[in-house]
Amino acid sequence: MKQDAAHELATFFEARRGRLYGFRFRDPVDWKSCSLSAAPTMTDQPMRRIDATRFQLVKRYTSGGESWDRDIAKPAPGAVVVAVDGVATTALDIDTATGVVTFDVAPAEGSAVTAGFEFDVPVRFDADQLQVQLEGFDAVRVMRAPLVEVTG
Repeated sequence: MKQDAAHELATFFEARRGRLYGFRFRDPVDWKSCSLSAAPTMTDQPMRRIDATRFQLVKRYTSGGESWDRDIAKPAPGAVVVAVDGVATTALDIDTATGVVTFDVAPAEGSAVTAGFEFDVPVRFDADQLQVQLEGFDAVRVMRAPLVEVTG
């Protein structure tokens, strides 16, 4: 990478005090409710009911008969579409800091509440210093800048 880009990374790292402060990260291989080549649709993923009017965005991962629902805490602003029983609705509020969707009117019990979205992952650096190596004129290699997902 160019020295200016490495300097920008170092500045970003230092501003977050290394491991201390988290930030939003767009995972290059997992940032949509659907496949990366598709556009999110309102029926991509089921939502988890919290109470009558609040639902959590989730992404369901299924493979070999096993499934896991991952709470999506950092949906991309303006990139969430929601449906109740397959019908689009915008009578709601989306908290982009928690991934909680609050409906103006509670969906009927047993309704299929679904969503499509783009999302970021809350992460922090998992190192106290960046490891870089000078490669040549105006070229720097970042040897290590590990990230870890922040939950909770």
